[in-house]
Amino acid sequence: MKHLIWTLMLAGMLSACQGNNQQNPAAEEEAAERGPHNGRLLSDGDFTLELAIYETGVPPEFRVWATSAGQPLDPSSLDLRVMLTRLGDLVDEIAFSPQGDFLRGNAIVYEPHSFIVSIEASYANKNYSWEYDNLEGRTRIDQQTAEAFGLETMIAGPAVIEETVSVYGHILPNEQLVREVSARFEGEIQTVNVSLGESVQKGDILATIESNDSLRAYSITAPIAGIITEQAAHADEQTGGRRLFTIVDVSSVWADLAVFPSNRSQVNIGANVSVAPAAGGASTESTISYINVLTEANQAVMARTTLNNDAGLFMPGTYVTATIKIAENAVPLAVKRSGLQSFRDFTVVYAQVGEEYEVRMLELGRQAGEWVEVLGGLDPGTVYVTENSYVIKADIEKSGASHDH
Repeated sequence: MKHLIWTLMLAGMLSACQGNNQQNPAAEEEAAERGPHNGRLLSDGDFTLELAIYETGVPPEFRVWATSAGQPLDPSSLDLRVMLTRLGDLVDEIAFSPQGDFLRGNAIVYEPHSFIVSIEASYANKNYSWEYDNLEGRTRIDQQTAEAFGLETMIAGPAVIEETVSVYGHILPNEQLVREVSARFEGEIQTVNVSLGESVQKGDILATIESNDSLRAYSITAPIAGIITEQAAHADEQTGGRRLFTIVDVSSVWADLAVFPSNRSQVNIGANVSVAPAAGGASTESTISYINVLTEANQAVMARTTLNNDAGLFMPGTYVTATIKIAENAVPLAVKRSGLQSFRDFTVVYAQVGEEYEVRMLELGRQAGEWVEVLGGLDPGTVYVTENSYVIKADIEKSGASHDH
């Protein structure tokens, strides 16, 4: 209930920050008169231009048809220039040349198609001009509301993308920290000072034995600190040459990880690995120290790593998941995966300029971990939203910002 109340409060804050001055781009587009080529009609007296973004079989470009008193004009009889003022006062200037019965723009109208459109035309020694907003994927959120929604941003730039493979495995005792304890001299066990599962320190007395030869008592002490995992000594019994105790130090354990044949060639000794309990919990960083040359019954190859277990997160016999780093790629431009959203048929991030936010349609490359390589659609140095970008998406969808073709 508290979460619902807080969500409603934030929604109210967002609506308040927009106020009545926020125009609805979709409503404006619906009100704009359309021509036979589905372009926007711009008229001044008898002179009319139809301005359309054409993108059938070609990158998006402007095409313009002109009429006077309802009659088509020869496109070579007029001069035309269009300026697109984008977010951040970036201006694209487009010139036109005749082609068939229309004027064709000389530049790609790149996404997003969100800008203030300024048109200057000249025909029969008379000048005409128009200006209108063609906004999509854009909204305004004041700083206080952005902070309340937890919007976080960063500057787009280079990153190191780490490629990994995911594997599973299980925890084993570190055999270098396992000690089996027997009597040095055969004799009768007089006392047993420890129990199964008990923790001991190095030098603690485990049992006392009366030697059969000297009839003198001596002590068996713990050779390492650890846990008693086997206790086969009982008072009044003969030692009989058998193992009396096993001590395991679990401050360090082994994780045996199953690497399947499709990934075997990518995993090498020394590779960084992050291991976490399968049941959930914090991960521990380590490196691959050993790779078996024999396959298991399931055709996997065992790769081993040694884990610091001072915190006791990994108990022998439990299952783990792990990611092994197989490559590092330095890329000139990347964004955080957490900032990605869908918009129309695109994957986007939201660029921030002051208190305005607008989509940037991305061409993506390699993806690994928290980073995604950007091949196009975003300029280096752009401030973009990394956390809670769904808030912006929801607000833009609510406003109904349209896409003008």
